[in-house]
Amino acid sequence: MSFENEKLKEFNEYIKFRKVAILGLGVSNLPLLDTMYGKRAKVTVFDERDKTKIPKEIIKKIENYGFTAYFGKNCLENLKGFDMIFRSPSCLPTRPELQQEENRGAIVTTEIEMLMKMCPCQVIGVTGSDGKTTTTSLIHAILQKAGYRTFLGGNIGTPLFTKLPEMMPEDIVVLELSSFQLMGMAISPTISVITNITPNHLNIHKDYEEYIEAKKNIFKYQKDEDIVVLNYDNEITKNCAKEAIGKVVFFSHKEKLENGFIVDGKMIKECEDGVRKHLLDRSEAILRGSHNLENIATAMAATKTLVPIEKAVEAIKEFKPVEHRIEFVKEIDQVKWYNDSASSSPTRTLSGLNAFEEDIVLIAGGYDKNLDYHPLAKPIVDKVKALLLIGQTSGKIFDVVKEETEKQGKNIDIYMCESLAQTVTLAKKLATKGNVVLFSPASASFDMFKDFADRGNQFKSLVKAI
Repeated sequence: MSFENEKLKEFNEYIKFRKVAILGLGVSNLPLLDTMYGKRAKVTVFDERDKTKIPKEIIKKIENYGFTAYFGKNCLENLKGFDMIFRSPSCLPTRPELQQEENRGAIVTTEIEMLMKMCPCQVIGVTGSDGKTTTTSLIHAILQKAGYRTFLGGNIGTPLFTKLPEMMPEDIVVLELSSFQLMGMAISPTISVITNITPNHLNIHKDYEEYIEAKKNIFKYQKDEDIVVLNYDNEITKNCAKEAIGKVVFFSHKEKLENGFIVDGKMIKECEDGVRKHLLDRSEAILRGSHNLENIATAMAATKTLVPIEKAVEAIKEFKPVEHRIEFVKEIDQVKWYNDSASSSPTRTLSGLNAFEEDIVLIAGGYDKNLDYHPLAKPIVDKVKALLLIGQTSGKIFDVVKEETEKQGKNIDIYMCESLAQTVTLAKKLATKGNVVLFSPASASFDMFKDFADRGNQFKSLVKAI
């Protein structure tokens, strides 16, 4: 008997001729234009950018489909009388215009939430302040090695809402989920992972508490038989176990757990009732850095009930770094250059610094997310021979590093630069045989670049041109 997704069938019937609002024409919402047109919904599009900033092919599609569209900063003034509203992740559900519509009776949701509600198969979701992309990609690779048909999406890959008709009950969906995607969500994956929680995106979230509560939605709606994988070393995620509904599996880099997965020195081990089984040595993995050993342990914990450990180990041994995450670019005159553009917070850059034993020429700085850079000061003074700074946060990073050098009575060469090209030229002059040049901004990219991928690609192009 062929499978038919009843939830999707019901949705398709419901949405016909309904008034649907699509808020934001970013990556996650663009496929909804075609989908909603095909389902004969009455669509209105909203985007706070000026119409001239929207790609012409998107504007043409909106016009061809006969959709109503509002653009500009005040466009949401026209958000009235809708049956269903698809918000973009960055348009938080706390916006007054959204709350008014929800109070009136509109369904306020996201592409990712509707995917999860109608998905016919098991969903594994990964969130966290650091490491979620690598962990999600590791889980995906392990499942594929074991022969599963998988769909990779969320904050990486492609929007999966349009893939629902292809999904079968035996498949597995693997999602990377940001705080923006999780905020307001009323459904959780069957297997959930929180890598860690540290301050991030405080320029958008009301406060740190709102950010934490958004992350918790990844497990708050689980069932008794579901699984949540938590970081035992992070106080916030460790305490999440008290609120968990499903089975809790811990991973740790610091504690010898009785049960769970641990990074013990340079080895990864599985612990069951105090008995520790060696699984993998650091030298067997391509990924660099102790933080990546944690990511590997996390991925093993998330896939334990689905994949034999031996298959998981095979996949991990073959796994290469995800682009823009401590990605080796080129060796020039016995100096190795690494692109770590995805490191958009101090904790991520700290992990990048700890991945190397060589002297480092560090390029950092970018868009200000209102984060504290003090935790990065001592590691920079201890491990970096020259610091090259750009962007809005350059002054913040400069101040905390100078404060730390004065405290330690040390000196570090710091250069304030105008452009990424200037930092690359200067790093070439400063780095000597055996050094590493690490581009790890510890900041977001939006002051000078489209996104972290654009920033990383520009860095790679500059380095390859040397």
